[in-house]
Amino acid sequence: MDTSDDGPDLAPGLREAGNNLCGVLRGHLEASAVAEHFVRAGWTSRSSSWDAYEVGTSWCRVGLDPADGPDILLNGVVAPDRLDALATLLSRFGLRFGLELYDDEGGLCREITV
Repeated sequence: MDTSDDGPDLAPGLREAGNNLCGVLRGHLEASAVAEHFVRAGWTSRSSSWDAYEVGTSWCRVGLDPADGPDILLNGVVAPDRLDALATLLSRFGLRFGLELYDDEGGLCREITV
């Protein structure tokens, strides 16, 4: 199963926020398999195109978009104080990744690469 409506909705304050998260999941991955990891962790998941997904919880909503090649691009919004929680979750999934957090003006605030 790679889609699920079970899980918390994005917090109201984040719904109005602009995207502040960009990243990449490295390796030979299928977006549906990654979405399934998130569903098992209690997140919502929906198909957003033929091979892309959007996953979310109360503090984060990201798109999983396959890139040309073996990687998956991440783009969305995360509560800035929960970036480490997202990184921990991706590590628990056994994924290699890079995450970039941006401020309201588009300046890079923080990077995590594993």
